[in-house]
Amino acid sequence: MDFGSGILQPVKLYGPPGAGRRLQPRASLVGRFPSNVHTQILAYVAVPDVPAYARCSHATSALVHDDEVWQHRYSHLSLDVPDVDNIVATLEANANSQAAQRRNVLPPTISVDDDFGDFATGMDVVTAAPDEMGDFVGGFDALSMIPQRKSTANSLLPPPTPTFARHPFLTKYVRMHTVLRTLTRCLTSPAHIILSTLSSALASTPLEEAKLLRVLSLFLSPFVQPIRAWASLYTSLRSAMDRFDATLLAAFDVADEKGNEYEMKQAAEASWQVWDRNGEWEMGKVWMEKREIFYKQGTWNPDENFTKDNKLAFDAMDIFMRAVISSIDEHGARAVRIFPPDSLVLLLFAHRLASEVVGDYVASLLVQAREISSSVLLTATAASFRECWKLVDAILLASQQRPDLDLPKTKAEDVIFQMFEVNMDDYLDEEVETLKRSLESICRSWDRDYAKNPASETARFLGSQNPDQVKRNLISSFTDVLLLPVTIVPMTAAAVGGVIMTGGTAAVQGLAMLNPTRWGGANGTDPDVPHGYETQFSENGQVHDLGDPEDDEEDLQIPSSTKPRMVPGQNGTLSASNNMDLLLSLDVALELIHAAREGLKRVEIFAAYPGHYGHRVRDTIEETFVLLLQALGDRHISTGFTKATEQMNAYRPSEHEGTTSVAPLVQFFELVHIGDTIQSMIQVYFDKELGSHIDRTDFFNAVVREKKRFENTLDDAVAGGLNAGTDVLMSQVEHVILVSTKPREYYPPENSPMDLGPTEGCSKAIKCLEMHCKLLKGSTSKEVLEVFYQEVGIRLIVILQKHLKRQIISQQGGFQVIADLNAYHGFISSLKVSSITNDFSHLKMLGHVFVVEDAKDLAQIVRDVTRYGGAYRPEDIYEFIQRRSDWKVIEKTVDKTMYNLSFKEDCIIV
Repeated sequence: MDFGSGILQPVKLYGPPGAGRRLQPRASLVGRFPSNVHTQILAYVAVPDVPAYARCSHATSALVHDDEVWQHRYSHLSLDVPDVDNIVATLEANANSQAAQRRNVLPPTISVDDDFGDFATGMDVVTAAPDEMGDFVGGFDALSMIPQRKSTANSLLPPPTPTFARHPFLTKYVRMHTVLRTLTRCLTSPAHIILSTLSSALASTPLEEAKLLRVLSLFLSPFVQPIRAWASLYTSLRSAMDRFDATLLAAFDVADEKGNEYEMKQAAEASWQVWDRNGEWEMGKVWMEKREIFYKQGTWNPDENFTKDNKLAFDAMDIFMRAVISSIDEHGARAVRIFPPDSLVLLLFAHRLASEVVGDYVASLLVQAREISSSVLLTATAASFRECWKLVDAILLASQQRPDLDLPKTKAEDVIFQMFEVNMDDYLDEEVETLKRSLESICRSWDRDYAKNPASETARFLGSQNPDQVKRNLISSFTDVLLLPVTIVPMTAAAVGGVIMTGGTAAVQGLAMLNPTRWGGANGTDPDVPHGYETQFSENGQVHDLGDPEDDEEDLQIPSSTKPRMVPGQNGTLSASNNMDLLLSLDVALELIHAAREGLKRVEIFAAYPGHYGHRVRDTIEETFVLLLQALGDRHISTGFTKATEQMNAYRPSEHEGTTSVAPLVQFFELVHIGDTIQSMIQVYFDKELGSHIDRTDFFNAVVREKKRFENTLDDAVAGGLNAGTDVLMSQVEHVILVSTKPREYYPPENSPMDLGPTEGCSKAIKCLEMHCKLLKGSTSKEVLEVFYQEVGIRLIVILQKHLKRQIISQQGGFQVIADLNAYHGFISSLKVSSITNDFSHLKMLGHVFVVEDAKDLAQIVRDVTRYGGAYRPEDIYEFIQRRSDWKVIEKTVDKTMYNLSFKEDCIIV
């Protein structure tokens, strides 16, 4: 291979350093600092010191002409006076006019050539020599004469360009400085002379004179510093402005007495211009102090909001608020028309009215309410805030008197928020404490009622043909009640508080307006059954009606075998197990929900509060729901299910021979229905009332976490109860099978007639299981129901295996065993749980070992493991065939076939 005669050269993997980089322009430096730093410093340097800075170098001279330096000063001068250019133009015109008049008055002169040339001519005021205008103008004239350095390729600084036409802000400032500097000469005179001089210089209205004073005050400020003596001249100018403001205030008072809004407006706008923006504006303050409403507080008595029986009736406060709103409509609207929009006198007036008049009235009202009771205090606080909120609409309506006044709604709302802040801490604390006491009182009352053990034979859910429909009716009615309007401000014309009432006994009237005959037991009109949800209403008190009970589908009573029975006792009352459904109460749940909703609706009125108290209000809203869940879960549901579980554990089937049902389990299923209904009510309450206040996806939120804990508590209680209930149920089933099975049920006499139907014990056991399994439907989740069915099936297999091993089964009785196992298999198949259905299919095949005649065939069946799907080992089948009546006859043959030996002949025990 020929590689050529050339010499191999090394390959450069990388280019020269910096070959791939772009040159970045360096920042221009003036000395050691960038030029933009110098520009920022120059914006705050006093004007007399600018020429000295400019003479340092060509670079600093160029920076002095930068428009950014002078934009800061010019913007400060035109900040509060947008038409400052017109004022300067007027001053220039008046000054030139006066100068022309003075030249016309001078005697004529003869023109003579001399050494002074053109400097002998007169000059206008605005074109005076630099020494007359200070260092600033002369300094820039000198700067314009400095030789400029030519720009070179290596120079990064642009050549200075002092031409004023290229710098609009510099040009504007120089013009303004020249004019206003002339007017500062008179500021060393007394105040009245200053005002006279300035008035003659402008020859205008008081408003324009006030604007001129304002421009001069901005000119002689630390932001501009036009001359070295600016501080002393500003003090003299401020004295003149105060004298001018006093004159305007006197003119304003005269116009106010006459009701002349035009003159009031002119004086107010002029006074606003000369105000130094420190403290309160004197004219607005004086105008507010003269309003009569601040001196009529004795006209309204807060105690009139209470009736003789210490109930609330806010008719008196309604009258009071009408007077306050009328004052806003009259005086507030006038303030908008006469005062400048930036002064916001309307808001100041509203703040003072709210704090000095409304605030004092509310404070006296709440003090009286606190002396009566906490519930009255809470209702009075919420109602007072709702009444005070009317001021917001009045303020916004008054602000519409002037189109150029753009008053945000939040500013009007802040008037009420700031006025009411003094009451918020006590109110929110009292709201939480009152709710705790109310919930605890309801739970204790229920505990006392349960201790009395009242009789009740009505199963509200289980006594219905369709418990799910009953539950849906109840939840639908509960949802409708939550949507009812809530009355916060009590009046004498309506019930105190409307739906929001106080007191534990009145709570039923709010949410518990549910017709008990709509969802109650079969005998809803039975006078012996206590109607926990029945409430007496007047004609106008009926807020919600669910219709007549005849419109519902027919209810079906619980069968006599499952219905709670009267057990013998000294006084004929129900036993504790039959009253298990009283361990939970929808009445109590509704009262607890109503008590929480009562507080929630009050706190919701303050939901728009901003800042610190806004967070506290939201925390209180969440805490009301957390307290409700804790009371329902820990104090009511968990306690009720614990007692129910204890009662079921104490149940003994042998003590109840007359029934195949398990009374504690039936009552427990009713308890599960009630618990599930309570959980559904909590979910509806959460969705309707709490959904708008919290983020449901925030799993760190206290409400979301507590709700999850409540649901887990209920699930655990139901699971624990079902576990105990399953033990009781299966004990009852085993007892029924044991008692109902005759001694020779599976070993009938020879030649006796055969009935291939299930035995009495099998029928009763299946009936018991079917009834109790159906009762649980609709009261819990599908997963829990499936677990319950599976547990029942597993335990039933164990019971049947034990039952078969206790029997002696003939060949004819084997057919009876097969009939019973088929019946059990049919029941289990109806539950639709595949796992236990397969187990019972294998158990059903087990019955064939009792009807096989040939011993060798029987041994083959026993040895066939695949026949039972691996559910039974040969040793297990061997135990069952030992219960055959002919076992002694076939034992040797079976053993020989299965194990190829005979235990009696081949096994020797030494």
